[in-house]
Amino acid sequence: MGHHIAVYGASGLTGRFIQAELEKRGFTPLPFGRAQATADDPAALDRALTGADAVVNAAGPFAVTALPLIAAAERAGIPYVDVAAEIEANADTFARGAAVPVVPAMAFFGGLADLLVTAAMADWPDASEAHVAYGLSGWQPTPGTLTAGAVSRDRRGGRRVRFRDGRLEHHDTAPPTSTWDFPSGPREVVGEFSMADIVTVPSHLAIPSVTSYMSVTAAQALAAATPRSEPETFEVDVRVRRGSEERRLSVAGRDIYAVSAPLAVEAVDRLLTGRFHVTGVASAGAMFDAEDFLSTLSDVLPLST
Repeated sequence: MGHHIAVYGASGLTGRFIQAELEKRGFTPLPFGRAQATADDPAALDRALTGADAVVNAAGPFAVTALPLIAAAERAGIPYVDVAAEIEANADTFARGAAVPVVPAMAFFGGLADLLVTAAMADWPDASEAHVAYGLSGWQPTPGTLTAGAVSRDRRGGRRVRFRDGRLEHHDTAPPTSTWDFPSGPREVVGEFSMADIVTVPSHLAIPSVTSYMSVTAAQALAAATPRSEPETFEVDVRVRRGSEERRLSVAGRDIYAVSAPLAVEAVDRLLTGRFHVTGVASAGAMFDAEDFLSTLSDVLPLST
């Protein structure tokens, strides 16, 4: 293809996966990190993007890096993609807007569920509620994940956040627990375990209530900051309801960090080949043809209904 893709945070776990996926698909990665360009140094960011056709931001916390790197992408006139799972950072990106194509949360958390919900909606102009359940066998967070989570908690004063009645709400109530019937069988889940989906999905779909759920085993492992060893397996099960009707789509796979790489790189590919809908900030489901996008990645994210 001959395209050069800048990768910020290239030395991190997800950054390394992204570089490998870029090379696999014929792109030339241009890796850089904070040693070459800190987020508060516009001139250094500009130098790092010299010769790049697009930039992927894998350097959290994205509350610090996203907006400066989007500004640098605008100055360079190139598309921007990030893998941010931080709810507040994604909300900041949508609020900012952009003069180039920008896809935030193009990763396991945020982008994947947004594609699934969009594909499940199909011809529905609206829905009453969307539910996104994450059936992870465990969760071994990277240092970047833990740091980003701490930044998000600080920004909302330790409160929890959910999307109800068409808006983000902060609250202090304890999370509910229940049993979710995943395609592989029932799992205990923590309700209102809000992820980036509560920003990406309602950014373009008329759904006033979006709720995320996390398997109890994964929530406990995250809280314990279990060291990374064997990658987790996962199911992501989406249910969209409109009145008495329900539509459902699910995917399954292995390693939530590794699978973010094909999601982000497929987005870059589509942005550079004109297969996108919006010049500006848009979530995966608004920027791309959701059904076709998921179909293209069926080898790593097999779909079931």
